Amino acid sequence: MEISKLIVDLQVKENITLSSTYSLLKLTSDKRLPEMKPGQFVEVRVDGSPQTFLRRPISINYIDKAAHEVWLLIQQIGEGTRRMAMYRVGETVNLLMPLGNGFSIPLYTTGLRLLLIGGGVGTAPLLFLGDVLKQAGFEPVFLLGARSKDDLVQLPDFRQRGMVHITTEDGLMGEKGYVTDHSVLCNETFDYVYTCGPKPMMVAVARYAASRGIPCEASLENTMACGIGACLCCVEQTKKGHKCVCTEGPVFNINQLTWLS
Repeated sequence: MEISKLIVDLQVKENITLSSTYSLLKLTSDKRLPEMKPGQFVEVRVDGSPQTFLRRPISINYIDKAAHEVWLLIQQIGEGTRRMAMYRVGETVNLLMPLGNGFSIPLYTTGLRLLLIGGGVGTAPLLFLGDVLKQAGFEPVFLLGARSKDDLVQLPDFRQRGMVHITTEDGLMGEKGYVTDHSVLCNETFDYVYTCGPKPMMVAVARYAASRGIPCEASLENTMACGIGACLCCVEQTKKGHKCVCTEGPVFNINQLTWLS
C-alpha cells in the first residue's frame, strides 16, 4: 500500500548539538504523524535563508511514535543545513514527507544475521532501520565509519539496538581505516547487508557482499532537489535505464545497479 505524501508543519522540540558539525533535530506535532519506513526521507523547507531556494533532503533518523517525534540528523555542509542547525525550540519547520522507498525487512528472523554499514552522515537512516529490525526480533550488527571519533555520533543510541563496530580513518577510535577494512567482515558471516554513505564506500560494500553472495541494499545519497521526480537532479544509471533516486529509491538492491558491471 502506498504511503501518502504530506506537507506538514512541525515544531522543534529539541535541537541538540552533537559535535562541531552535527546536530540532532527532534520535531514534533500535536497530530498523528504519517506512517514512515526506514530509508525514507523528508524535504525540509529552509526558511530564513535567502540563499536557500530549494528544499533540503534529509534522511529520517528515527521515529518516536509515542512522542509524535521525527528525528533528523543534520550535518552542516552548506547554507541550508547551517540554518537548520540554528533552529530554536518552538520554531516551525515545514516538511514534505515521507518520500522515497525504504529498506526491506526480512519476513523470518530465525538465524539471520544482518549487518548495517554506515559512513559519515550515512549512519542516519540506519538508526531507524536498526530499531525496526530490533523490534522485529533481529539482533542487528552495526559497522560505522568516520574520519575521526568526533564524526561518530549517536553511538549510545546504536548500542541500545545492537552490537556496534567502529572504524576511523585516523585510528583514534575503533579500527583504523575504512569500514571495508574492518576485521568483522573477515571473522564473521552475515546473511544480509544494508548500507548508506559516500558512494565509493557503498560500492566497496556492494563488492564485498557480491563476492560472498550476500544480498545487499544501498541507500543512495544523490542530490534530490525536489523529492518527487520532477527535477531529474538525482538520476542514477541502473540495469533498467536511468531512475530517479527520490522516487525509485533512495534504497536499491545492488543487483539493480551498475556498480558491479
